[in-house]
Amino acid sequence: MSKGTLYLVATPIGNLEDVTLRAVEILRSVDLIACEDTRTSRVLLRRHGIGTPVLSLHRFSESRRIRTILERLHEGQNVALISDAGTPAISDPGARVVRAALDAGFSVSPIPGPSAITAALSASGMEGSSFVYLGFVPKKPGPRKAFLENLLAESRTAVFLETPLRVKTTLKLAAQILGARRLVLMRELTKIHEEILTGPAQTILEELDKRPSVKGEIILVFEGAAPSKPDIDLTEMVRTLMAEGLSGKRLADEAHRRFGVKKNEAYSTFLSLRGLQSGKASCS
Repeated sequence: MSKGTLYLVATPIGNLEDVTLRAVEILRSVDLIACEDTRTSRVLLRRHGIGTPVLSLHRFSESRRIRTILERLHEGQNVALISDAGTPAISDPGARVVRAALDAGFSVSPIPGPSAITAALSASGMEGSSFVYLGFVPKKPGPRKAFLENLLAESRTAVFLETPLRVKTTLKLAAQILGARRLVLMRELTKIHEEILTGPAQTILEELDKRPSVKGEIILVFEGAAPSKPDIDLTEMVRTLMAEGLSGKRLADEAHRRFGVKKNEAYSTFLSLRGLQSGKASCS
């Protein structure tokens, strides 16, 4: 008996017509479809006349469904894995099933199609030859702040997800940390209320503040950091910031944001210059 194949089938991220002919063919021909949410998937399956039996496979059931799927594959049945939207096993359940199938020697075949990540990147107008996908922004304040601070030195375009309930909080913090860095916010891509907002985080935050609420699936795309300027004269840079009225921690933060220098070096230089100024004043 020949072994079955596990197919990873990409499904629409919004518009139900955004499904490939091959995906429909595979979903009709397999013996079983493992779905993240059977209720969501049945809407798509009914739309395209697919009556294949379904099995739920979400993040709480993935580990116990592995044995069932491997048994089906061992019996020579073909199984398709789909998520609620987009490409399975990317920010969705499925990776453990795929690994188990590979480790057991079964064939795994990706059926490419819609992806929210690449859709957002292509519509952002930013460099797409090198980018980093970061998943969801952390929920807790500390990790969220560290997440955004890591983008200060990230030269690649950064793509990540956020929920409607937390997006304003994230934008407010991004405005403080990343300043005028270009951002594109995508909301409800491929759906009826599709929207793309561009500009610094503060500008987009002000637009969202005008609304009673923010709804829909959200993707954020941040432009990569500009190459650091070579041969920065740290002393002159700090003098410039001091002349702008900055001092202490605020000066160090701004030096790091604007010029990419280490905060402790900027702060130490600031203390040295302030000491020199104080010394001159005491001698006069």
